[in-house]
Amino acid sequence: MASGKELCEGVEWRIRVVDGSSEVLVPPTGLARKVWLRTKGLISGLGMKVRMFLKQAWDMGANDPRKVIHCIKVGLALTIVSLVYFMRPLYDGVGGNAMWAIMTVVVVFEPTVGATLYKCLNRVCATCLAGFLAVGVHWIASQSGDRFEPFVVGASIFILASIATFSRFIPSVKSMFDYGAMIFILTFSIVAISGYRVDKLFDLAHQRISTIIIGTSLCILVIMLVCPIWSGQELHSLTVRNMDKLSDSLDGCVRLYFTNSNGEDDQKLQGYKCVLSSKASEESMANFARWEPSHGRFNFRHPWKQYLKIGASMRSCAYCIEALNSCINSENQAAESIKKHLSTSCLKVSSSSSSAIKELAESVKKMNKSPTIDLLVEEMNSALEELHNDLKSLSHLLNPSTTAENQISATGLVPFMEIIPVVTLASILIEISVRIEALVGSVEELVKESEMKDKIVAKEEKPEEP
Repeated sequence: MASGKELCEGVEWRIRVVDGSSEVLVPPTGLARKVWLRTKGLISGLGMKVRMFLKQAWDMGANDPRKVIHCIKVGLALTIVSLVYFMRPLYDGVGGNAMWAIMTVVVVFEPTVGATLYKCLNRVCATCLAGFLAVGVHWIASQSGDRFEPFVVGASIFILASIATFSRFIPSVKSMFDYGAMIFILTFSIVAISGYRVDKLFDLAHQRISTIIIGTSLCILVIMLVCPIWSGQELHSLTVRNMDKLSDSLDGCVRLYFTNSNGEDDQKLQGYKCVLSSKASEESMANFARWEPSHGRFNFRHPWKQYLKIGASMRSCAYCIEALNSCINSENQAAESIKKHLSTSCLKVSSSSSSAIKELAESVKKMNKSPTIDLLVEEMNSALEELHNDLKSLSHLLNPSTTAENQISATGLVPFMEIIPVVTLASILIEISVRIEALVGSVEELVKESEMKDKIVAKEEKPEEP
């Protein structure tokens, strides 16, 4: 019997030959070594996940520095408000309720000025109203005697909480005061059932209101003075970007269908999806923008609601582009002869429509009526007439019966089913053009209302001559 040793990567292998056969033996690993290898693997995997997380966080901060700035502003606001504990006069004024100021900063501080103002003003107004009502209800309950006091307090909580909750279902109240209604219910319930005497309860309400005013005032100062991010400006920029994406998607989809070009940027082709998914963002930004003061070229009474109409018009066009995209990916494709017959007119319609949307984006960006938009709409309508004529001329190419291929080639006719896909695409293009005209009207209305508001504000700010 012969034996040999071979070392490979620190592991000793033993080869034993028995009856002309060889066998590889690996020495058993001890328990300590197994634990060490398992621990080493866990530490290595954890380190890899931490590195990946840090890389993603760095990329996110590099792509959008405003998120980093927002984090710094939150830390700054909390640091300043925490000084209330260290400044004896302020601490003596608000007592142990100074913690409410810190909680207020954490709750109401939002990335944009409009969102922060919305929460701050709602919280202050709701807290003040709930505090005064709770003090009044507690005084009435204390005058009714110990026997009826719980019933008066309970009935008041039931009635006011039910009314405030119901108001949150009203659309106009929900859009402007939903957060305030929730804070009203919370504050009134806490203060009403606190169980203090009237004078103690008044001190408690005064301290709560004072700390909340301190916290909200500090949030407003920080959010407006340190690199402010305006909801109105964000909504304006989002609308312009969506128009550009809509234009690129429309032109790219039609060009890809007729030219079979693979050079189109897929990100541009799918840009219409951003328009479809931006409704919630537009509504929230428009709501918060109404709370913001005048900033830049946007006055306090800027027509923010008109942006929602523009967004709705863009989404109606985006739904049609989604149908165009379905035509491109459909398994049932039109005959090449039919596509060639309609390609010129369809490309003209898509090009003119795309140019019109691009010009509308510039009009919104500069907030003035474009001098060339009427000309572009006329070009789009002219291209539509040409497309209508090409569609009418398809009748001589139509073969209503499903005949043999030799008959089709001999007569030059094509089956009816091979015409349907391209006719569907042409009808979608016609519908898009109609909806673009509605988009033109919405943009012109925005520009008109904006100019009108600017004149009104300028007239109000102009001092009266003696």
